[in-house]
Amino acid sequence: MSRSRIRRAVAAWLRLARFVNSQGHLLGALLRDHKLSEAQFDVIAQIGVSEGLTQKELADRLVVTQGNVTQLLQKLERQGLVERPPSGRCNRLRLTAAGRRIRDATVPVHERAIAGLFRGLTDSELEMLSRLLRRITHEQPVEDTLI
Repeated sequence: MSRSRIRRAVAAWLRLARFVNSQGHLLGALLRDHKLSEAQFDVIAQIGVSEGLTQKELADRLVVTQGNVTQLLQKLERQGLVERPPSGRCNRLRLTAAGRRIRDATVPVHERAIAGLFRGLTDSELEMLSRLLRRITHEQPVEDTLI
């Protein structure tokens, strides 16, 4: 691999990392009003989209360990936002009424804030960016929602 290719790759990665880090603080501030961390918000958003997920499925979606998910769920359960009723050999996750209210209050605000971060790009540029990121992460296409 050429030195110039390495420099371009590192520059692209640094720009992406700086963008995510700087904007993550803004998005995190939106969640603090609801006393949620970004990780807790991700859990609530994922369960809200797919109630009945198992803890393993949630961990896979969030790309974290099952131990991390367990800790997040325990805290959200104590706050009365998530339930883990047993279903056979696993727990099926669902939001409580309070969890649904938090999701309904935070997800639209979060989505609008993210859309605002990309206001300088056209729709075709956004699609291209998404395709490129998918290509380097080898992911499958994601639905047209935040989650």
